[in-house]
Amino acid sequence: QVQLVESGGGLVQAGGSLRLSCVVSGRTFSTNPMAWFRQAPGKEREFVASISWPNGGNRNYADFVKGRFTISRDNAKNTAYLQMNNLKPEDTAVYYCNVGESKDSNQYGAWGQGTQVTVSS
Repeated sequence: QVQLVESGGGLVQAGGSLRLSCVVSGRTFSTNPMAWFRQAPGKEREFVASISWPNGGNRNYADFVKGRFTISRDNAKNTAYLQMNNLKPEDTAVYYCNVGESKDSNQYGAWGQGTQVTVSS
């Protein structure tokens, strides 16, 4: 069974940066795409970004993060990353990763605990 552990969230002022990490175990990381989602209070979980396997040659982003967020992966560390720059208050949410590349959160299995990102204005 795949296990997902997200970390790196925190409180940051608008315009600041954070780097999220997602460590994957229980599945061969290098042969699977990865995706990041987020969920704000009272809202549905939404797609943020995805990265193909094995080397991340294909990356997709939600329009609202294009030019600000960068997804990457390190197969040697079984870890996916989300570098978030120029953060905005509307980026406040719990961020989750999962194995796959669908933009539909219902297509995924179990989720990890997520990591909270709070952006103050």
